[in-house]
Amino acid sequence: MKQFDYVQPKTMDEALASWEPGASWLGGGTNLVDLMKLGVAQPQRVIDLTRISDLGEITFQQNGSVRIGAMVSNADLARHAGFAQHFPMVAEALLSGASGQLRNMATVAGNLMQRTRCAYFQEETAACNRRTPGAGCDARDSDEEARALLGASPACVATNPSDFCVPLAALEAQVEVRGVNGTRQIPIAEFHLLPGDHPERETALEQGELIVALHLSAEAARFARHARYLKVRDRTSFAFATTAAAAALQMEDGIIVEGRLALGAVAARPWRVAEAEALLVGQAPDAALFARVAEAAMAGAEAPVHLEWKIDLARRTAARALAMAAAGTPARLPALPASPFGQQNGDLAHV
Repeated sequence: MKQFDYVQPKTMDEALASWEPGASWLGGGTNLVDLMKLGVAQPQRVIDLTRISDLGEITFQQNGSVRIGAMVSNADLARHAGFAQHFPMVAEALLSGASGQLRNMATVAGNLMQRTRCAYFQEETAACNRRTPGAGCDARDSDEEARALLGASPACVATNPSDFCVPLAALEAQVEVRGVNGTRQIPIAEFHLLPGDHPERETALEQGELIVALHLSAEAARFARHARYLKVRDRTSFAFATTAAAAALQMEDGIIVEGRLALGAVAARPWRVAEAEALLVGQAPDAALFARVAEAAMAGAEAPVHLEWKIDLARRTAARALAMAAAGTPARLPALPASPFGQQNGDLAHV
């Protein structure tokens, strides 16, 4: 591991003053430390944020919205009774990621910032434009399954590995960030960038900016009665998604009045298609409708011949997530969160 400076600021102002080009922010360290050990990440300075106490709070505002501090752990957020009741598919997604030990350490801001799990990104000897701009992309001609089906470019075919970000995208979360020029909010849809010609730039954060909190609006809670996250993976525990989908419906008298659908593990950011969601409005839920919506959501998907099955799997994942959402949100999170083998029948016990 490369030698680096290590600092522990106690306030946001101290943290921002500690930043310099080549520095990295440290939350739970569940991704950054691994990459440092591999030699993929080589920060000159590591700024540990764990002593900044006001970054670790979950606050429900009077208007019904919620503000989630950047250093809140994945486990604490998923198990927060009020949060899980209002935003159940976010909790379901969190509990489907990693292991219990990692969820206890990992932070919500770190989840947003985690790097791709592309094997070629993590292998120093492989060509990777995301790791070394201009080096090329060995993953393009490989049998790598964790590759993008949508939004890829000749420079990069990596996918975003986060479960958490998929329902956040469906619910249109806002990311609060702070830098030397003050505080601003970035819509989650604009936070992660598609690779284009510059895959080394992964987020909309400017140099020296720091995630302070996430915001979910009170309006997002209106989907709580019909919201599910579904994750398909090689094994039910401790594996990244092969495909994933977050589906949320608002229904009145058996008719869908609004729908949200975000797909995971198919692009460098959670994937939403407005035209697909529009197909849901005014319709009664059924398998044929959900199949059409899933087809529209995956429009334009491309894969090598040996990975065409992943396009079909992504469609099936989206359609099943919509069917699960239509059935209703369970009163308790399934024993196997987000798994196809978990509890499927809803009981509309949420707000």
